Amino acid sequence: MLKGILAISGQPGLFKLVSEAKNSIIVESLVTGKRMPAYSTTRISTLEEIAIFTETDEVQLKDVFKSLKDLKGDEKLPKMDNKQMAELFGEVLPEYDKDRVYASDMKKVFQWYNILLENNLLDFSADEEAEKKEEE
Repeated sequence: MLKGILAISGQPGLFKLVSEAKNSIIVESLVTGKRMPAYSTTRISTLEEIAIFTETDEVQLKDVFKSLKDLKGDEKLPKMDNKQMAELFGEVLPEYDKDRVYASDMKKVFQWYNILLENNLLDFSADEEAEKKEEE
């Protein structure tokens, strides 16, 4: 589900990988639709590899997004203050590490969730089907 979706340090929003060039990759903004190169010197993270710290372990970002979608449905998240963000994050991921997950992290997760929701990229059915096949 999050394959090919990137967060680029210093750039707002999320990006979709379009193609690879010699010294860079070409990405397209999910917010503006504009394409640009992202160079190898830039810190680029795929949402697939991002995890949130919990008291015992780490939880993949896609699992946090799934919990948010289960809780909120197709409702876009409103702007919130730090207390409201912490309350919602606590509902979604009760065991999150309060010492290592900052308000800025929560804000980014919620912004990314809204961007993915607007672009219809929060379809978990393929992931659920893969999990059922693994269990069988």
